[in-house]
Amino acid sequence: MNNTIYVINPNSLAHVTRGLQESLAPLQRDHGPVIECLTLHDGPAGIQNEQDVAESAVLVGRLVGDLALERGDGAAAFVIACFSDPGLHLARERTVRPVLGINECGLLTALALGRRVGVIAILPTLMGRHARGYAAAGIASRIAGEYPLDLTVAQLQDADVTRERMQAVGRRLVQDDGADVLVLGCAGMSHYRAWLEASLGVPVVDPTLAAVAMALGRVAG
Repeated sequence: MNNTIYVINPNSLAHVTRGLQESLAPLQRDHGPVIECLTLHDGPAGIQNEQDVAESAVLVGRLVGDLALERGDGAAAFVIACFSDPGLHLARERTVRPVLGINECGLLTALALGRRVGVIAILPTLMGRHARGYAAAGIASRIAGEYPLDLTVAQLQDADVTRERMQAVGRRLVQDDGADVLVLGCAGMSHYRAWLEASLGVPVVDPTLAAVAMALGRVAG
């Protein structure tokens, strides 16, 4: 029986994994698949540049392959909880189970909720990668803009600073760029989603929540 959706945090920060588990709690059902969040303990301390993406990609692929082998039918699906989707295609080669990346799922969800999508990044170092992804997916014309908070993944723990910058960036995307839906460009932002949505009055997509919701739909029944 397929009974566990594994949500992989591809960095070594345990507090990010705990935040993911808490934010995903509303999706957990008594008789549904178990949602289990895992930390990639030998991964980088945050996916913040192309080197981090490259290093974590191999580790993510290996972990998915190992879990698929060890757990067999007990693995319902895998979610890679990083907006750069490190190791997504490699992981898909390692299992017949669904493997979902939060970048793809978050953007698809946002496109269903609004006409113009704004993305809140953590740092500018991966925005070029994101832009190439938008172009490759054919959705660049639907991206209103993307701006960074200029905070590392670890610094997102500072709620006061993060909220101040997130509100400023979100307001800029909505008021200046015409975004009518926002996407959080980092799994570490998950617990700010509801607050930001209430603050700005537009839909805010937590891409990890979106990906797990898609995984649940895919494995239901």
